[in-house]
Amino acid sequence: MAQAKIQAKMNDAMGSKFSRTLSMADRSGQLLESLDQLEMRVEALRETASAMEQERELILETIQSIQNGQELRNVSQGEREELSLTANRLMGRALCVEVSVGTIRNSQQEEALRNATSLIDEIVKKLLDDMNSGRERLLAVYAACVTEASPVPIDQKFQALVISCALEDQKKIKRRLETLVRNVENAGKNIKIMDHQKLQDPQANGCQ
Repeated sequence: MAQAKIQAKMNDAMGSKFSRTLSMADRSGQLLESLDQLEMRVEALRETASAMEQERELILETIQSIQNGQELRNVSQGEREELSLTANRLMGRALCVEVSVGTIRNSQQEEALRNATSLIDEIVKKLLDDMNSGRERLLAVYAACVTEASPVPIDQKFQALVISCALEDQKKIKRRLETLVRNVENAGKNIKIMDHQKLQDPQANGCQ
């Protein structure tokens, strides 16, 4: 009888432990499901923020285009002053919007991004000093970022740098170069201002 009671207690203990194990597995499954849902939300958040980054760049470029466009020169001085004030106000407010999507990089990707950014900065400076020579250099590095056949020689060194960058950085580099190419083709001046990724701190422009 005593042995039967002991066996019964052992069975109860094992049953309790087994039930506890199932409960822990259920909780683990619920946590995993929650994390899966959060991962989708995080990716959606990053995509939304990235779209906002691009929208900001497009707005700044459009305002700059209006400020330097021929249409503004074809209105009266009073109207031009009023329109310029409005454009400046919008530019200041847009610059006060800060949207940033960080990218996780290894040391090699960090170095590649640093070198690629430095090279583009040098091209921007060259555009200000010698538009024709700078334009040729710009088109050569831009050709390294597109898959279509290019009418100009590809900068192989720059292409290797871009390939070594993180995928998100590759997209941003291409987008920055596309903006510069458009600015050179359309305006041919004020490159530094229109290179929005190199703009000064938005606070320095005054939020309104």
